[in-house]
Amino acid sequence: MSGSDKSQQECAATPEAARHSCDAHWRSPLVAQTLAVHRPVGPVVYDCLNILFIRSGSAIMFSEFGRQPVSVGDAILLGPNVLFSCEPECQVSVTSIRVDTDFALDQFFWQHSAVLHDRLDAPGFAEKIYSEPAQILRLGRDRAGMVVPWIDEMVALSVERRFRERFNRLQALWFAVMDVLGPFIRVSPARLTPLQRARARPVLPRSRRLAPLRPEALLAREALHENVAYRWTLHELSERVRLSPQQLTRVFVDAFGKTPIAYLTMLRVQEMARLLRESDLSVAAVGRCVGWSSRSRATEAFIEHVGLSPSRYRSMRPVVADR
Repeated sequence: MSGSDKSQQECAATPEAARHSCDAHWRSPLVAQTLAVHRPVGPVVYDCLNILFIRSGSAIMFSEFGRQPVSVGDAILLGPNVLFSCEPECQVSVTSIRVDTDFALDQFFWQHSAVLHDRLDAPGFAEKIYSEPAQILRLGRDRAGMVVPWIDEMVALSVERRFRERFNRLQALWFAVMDVLGPFIRVSPARLTPLQRARARPVLPRSRRLAPLRPEALLAREALHENVAYRWTLHELSERVRLSPQQLTRVFVDAFGKTPIAYLTMLRVQEMARLLRESDLSVAAVGRCVGWSSRSRATEAFIEHVGLSPSRYRSMRPVVADR
């Protein structure tokens, strides 16, 4: 038996060990930590949302809000890439909740889904709403006391590293904390005008009716999924489901929030991403595999959907060690 086979057999024989190994490598979008600070910290910066709860003691915080004293009952909200430092007065105990930016933006998108038609609109709109990236939230001792059991449980889950297994609980605790913090976060007024670009953009559809679908819409979607690389035209697809092109577009948008061609572009980009992760084909070859003869068209669609170039996306895939 080879070393690799033996290792796989041992993993299969110890599911508990395998679970812990999986959890150890699963990156949580939420991490909580409590620590005592005895000496000045910083200046430091995190590429994530960071919320600091003062548990005991007091300190002087420095950030874009200037120099501010903080003590029990206060929370500090720091946006991604915001510089801050802390000078404790003797000692201060702090619980920090660090939140992945994409995870936070996804929640922001659904919170404002009435005016944001796709996730690509969320970052810009969030910057307008939260124009103060560093804030001191004066919760008061009573309200701060409400969140203590929740953040303590988040810390415990982070220490145990049971992120995957307790993911739903971790999210529930985060939502409970934000429900208390939300009214204290200062936001800037923004004109809430629905943006009408989603139907033509290759992003995941948001507008779903959550209602029975027309069979023609299902048939058209199945055809697109079955042959992503085929050069579908709206006319050919409409003939397949026995509707006019105008009728098919209306029915498909009602069902999936996108035109058939935009939906096909989305599928192609998703397949491109899979091939970039799982193969060593060139970007041009990957584009041809999913139906684009032009590398520039494939790259353009990929950047619009993912926010990164295909080459940059590939460079971010994890390195698998040789066995």
